[in-house]
Amino acid sequence: GNRSAPTRLEVRAEVILGNKEFISLNEQRQKAGEPIFANPRNAAAGSLRQLDPRITATRPLDIFCHGIGQVTGVSFQTYDEFLTAIRDWGLKVNPLRRKCHGISEVIDFYREMEEKRESLGYEIDGVVIKVNDLELRERVGVKTRSPRWAIAYKFPARQETTQIEDIIAQVGRTGIVTPVAIMKPVRIGGVEVRRATMHNQDEIDKKDVRIGDWVVVQRAGDVIPEVVKVIKSKRPRDTKKYQIPDSCPVCGSNVVRVEGEAAHRCQNISCPAQLKESIKHFSSRNAMDIEGLGDKLVNQLVERGKVKDFADLYLINKDDWSNLERMAEKSAQNIIDALEKSKHVPADRFIYALGIRFVGEHVSRLLVNHFKTLENLKHADYEELISIHEIGPQVARSVVEFFQEQQNLQTIDRLLKAGISLAELEQQTSDKLAGKTFVLTGALENFTRAEAKNIIESLGGRVASAVSKSTDFVLIGSDPGSKADKAKELGIKIIGESEFQEMIF
Repeated sequence: GNRSAPTRLEVRAEVILGNKEFISLNEQRQKAGEPIFANPRNAAAGSLRQLDPRITATRPLDIFCHGIGQVTGVSFQTYDEFLTAIRDWGLKVNPLRRKCHGISEVIDFYREMEEKRESLGYEIDGVVIKVNDLELRERVGVKTRSPRWAIAYKFPARQETTQIEDIIAQVGRTGIVTPVAIMKPVRIGGVEVRRATMHNQDEIDKKDVRIGDWVVVQRAGDVIPEVVKVIKSKRPRDTKKYQIPDSCPVCGSNVVRVEGEAAHRCQNISCPAQLKESIKHFSSRNAMDIEGLGDKLVNQLVERGKVKDFADLYLINKDDWSNLERMAEKSAQNIIDALEKSKHVPADRFIYALGIRFVGEHVSRLLVNHFKTLENLKHADYEELISIHEIGPQVARSVVEFFQEQQNLQTIDRLLKAGISLAELEQQTSDKLAGKTFVLTGALENFTRAEAKNIIESLGGRVASAVSKSTDFVLIGSDPGSKADKAKELGIKIIGESEFQEMIF
């Protein structure tokens, strides 16, 4: 094309397996006596996860490039410009994309793709709507796990008919008791479906779902199974309305419905079902990161009564660890070492690990940056919480309710007495970089990207992924790339590591 190629280009791509190729692959596996794949999506994912790249190379995979990674030597103003450029450089992009002007054009395109869906050579479940202007994307920003500048517009789900064999009550990590429909197996879009969550009592009452009913089932977003409606004309005569039990199916404690909520909850915070899932969350990588504490160990600890809350994890002796199944002396010591290491977790991860409803990783950072100390957060009121940018009413109420619960406060106190150090929380009291936006580019010598990002955020600053007019500083390392060029073009201040260190210390 007319645009000169960059010296470095990284793009994100969607790996696909066409329908014909999928059928051919399964035929080959069947002849070889190997298990067949359930659907093209699973086959593509399984192909990529092969440890031997030679096996992956035999699979008939294809790609569509769609995302902007690191680019050196050239810059783009719009997403459409980026896609056109990489197509001209020989990379494969989806030809069915369209630049739309206004929501009516988006809807027209969606309807057009819905009509073409069945005639395509590969599976799709909708379209993705993206902001075209890259600078506007930067201003819109991202959430912890997804961008605000893109949204999926799903097609209506495929549907099948089956029969409800049972409805069971399932207890989750936060104590919510969820009714789950157990169904005669049915294949929907190449996947066998046996279970579907009914969410809550209101959902069951609204659809009047009963054991024995014949129902229409679909996979919401072509992923999550759900009951759409009951076929009343096929209902057996002896069916009865389903009611979530008053007693927890796991621990037998009272189950109540809190006023203003749709969910029923088990009131026993030591309920094994809750405790197991809470500990798994507490010890997960993005929380306390207790390496080696897997599901099987957690299940044994709870079932043997060794753990009643998070703090008990730090009080178990080596002999008790060694007596668990599949645990030897060395494995026990490894767990103890991992627990000791976890005592020095960053403050925002500690808050996240507590499992406060609606408080994810991003909100945990917001709370730490605003309140500075755990003691301040404990006494936060609704009005102050709601005043924080990105904190809504639901989150604010949840935080207040969590710290009003004495059992939660006692658990936190026990954790602190067990040796959890919140020194890093106390250190996060500076607002040296408050309101400042940084972009990082190039290889840093004294910090990893993650370390630099954590430092900036702990001092009240923000790290963005692309340079825009709202950027205050571009921190560069070796081989900085096009972001430095963009900064010069916009007159954004460029700093090196030495100047960055002067700013933070």
